[in-house]
Amino acid sequence: MADRVRARIVVSGRVQGVAFRQSTADEARRLGVEGWVRNLPDGRVEAEAEGGRTAVGALVRWCHAGPPAARVDRVEVEWVEPAGGLGAFEIRF
Repeated sequence: MADRVRARIVVSGRVQGVAFRQSTADEARRLGVEGWVRNLPDGRVEAEAEGGRTAVGALVRWCHAGPPAARVDRVEVEWVEPAGGLGAFEIRF
């Protein structure tokens, strides 16, 4: 469990309407990361991800670019204590 981490990620830019949530979920599942992703009312995208340090770090790095149609201006990451219980990565509405 020492290698397990959890990150809260908020991405700003042109990140809604460009398949950012679906692409994030696909990438997280590919990496074996648990958690969720959702659109925020202010146009940003928020995600919470938990898993191995390497996998979650890779997802955070991926969020800096996102899918091809996205334009990422800023990625805010808050590292929090892993708590488990997130389950398979999902898109929240």
